[in-house]
Amino acid sequence: MTSPHDDLALPYRPCVGVALFNPAGLVFVGRRKSDAGPEHIADGHAWQMPQGGIDEGEEPLAAALRELHEETNVPADAVTLLGETRDWLAYDLPPDVMKQAWKGRYRGQRQKWFAFGLTGREDVIDVEAPGGGAHKAEFDAWRWERLEALPGLIIPFKRPVYEGVVAAFSGLTGWHAARAEA
Repeated sequence: MTSPHDDLALPYRPCVGVALFNPAGLVFVGRRKSDAGPEHIADGHAWQMPQGGIDEGEEPLAAALRELHEETNVPADAVTLLGETRDWLAYDLPPDVMKQAWKGRYRGQRQKWFAFGLTGREDVIDVEAPGGGAHKAEFDAWRWERLEALPGLIIPFKRPVYEGVVAAFSGLTGWHAARAEA
């Protein structure tokens, strides 16, 4: 028999997250497909930014660009790096979800977040067949949203991470205008 304290001994899954800003300062959010599992959606909270695991030996920035392409079809040459969180942000899964997600190997995720500005055309975004269909679609819809609205869209146990992302990247919402003035 296991105790709740055993869950605390589990490691965090190393991951990255991506805040993709458009020239108007809005951020990409995708709606997770309904079969995404309890670690991603619950009770009307299916919207999130791209995120995913870091492969062994992969650098976080490379993982962020890979995940962005795999989930949105946006290639690395269509974005510019705007910033990254200084610290890693972590969340714990609820105990019932922990047993189901990632075969029970992790207590949650530890994420390094990156902000990118979309410099290419918006029509490159394709959540239904990312990579020309080479990658499994994780989203069934997407939209641009205000950065400060994102914590209210995410599954509640991830909300503190999204609040950290908002705090870290709130100064970037005018990135395009600032670049044009330089």
